[in-house]
Amino acid sequence: MTEFQVRTTTKREMIDLTERVAAVVAEARLAEGLCSVYTPHATAAVIVNENDDPNVCVDVLDALDRLIPAGVWRHDRVDGNAASHIQAAILGPGETIPVRDGRLCLGTWQAVMLVELDGPRDRRVLVTLR
Repeated sequence: MTEFQVRTTTKREMIDLTERVAAVVAEARLAEGLCSVYTPHATAAVIVNENDDPNVCVDVLDALDRLIPAGVWRHDRVDGNAASHIQAAILGPGETIPVRDGRLCLGTWQAVMLVELDGPRDRRVLVTLR
């Protein structure tokens, strides 16, 4: 397993992890298998989505805010970040990507993204290959 840190800089953002994850796969010399990318945090997520147009990331965050608005949940009485917990639970903490010929099998427009929902924070990302 490989672990790396990501420092987020704003309350909500999406960070492209594709190059870092691809480097882990290349360094391991894995010809074929599975690559699991996971973040052990309750207010962050890992998704596969487009990152060619930066508006897609903004749209994803806006849609999450419309679906799960802030400030109306019981957990907000504790630390004010209930919407971040719910959004992260819906997106999920990880993704599994097939590997073929030593490369991630991502589509043309796909990227591996860390979704920060309650930053800025230091986030851990774990990459496991099989």
